[in-house]
Amino acid sequence: MVRPRKCRFVFAEPDVTYFKPRGVPLRELDEVELSVEEFEAIRLKDLEGKEQTKAAKTMGISQPTLNRLLNSARKKIAEALVGGKAIKIKGGVYSLKKR
Repeated sequence: MVRPRKCRFVFAEPDVTYFKPRGVPLRELDEVELSVEEFEAIRLKDLEGKEQTKAAKTMGISQPTLNRLLNSARKKIAEALVGGKAIKIKGGVYSLKKR
């Protein structure tokens, strides 16, 4: 039996939820789906420059879980950039948290 996923905290849903290569019609693009938790992990670690332990605590998860989210998000972003795919941000198991 699989353990239920723990709810992760995010501070805001992203304002922009879709990115695509310029000059390529949407109907011709493959998509990579990034969860809101993966987006939040990237935001905290790479944009704000938080240590992994502090970013994990902010999201209410363990550091190994944050590391898995970061690895997954970075792989998806790299796949989209190298392969010319669109990035769609949606879904996941999360709860909005006030700052």
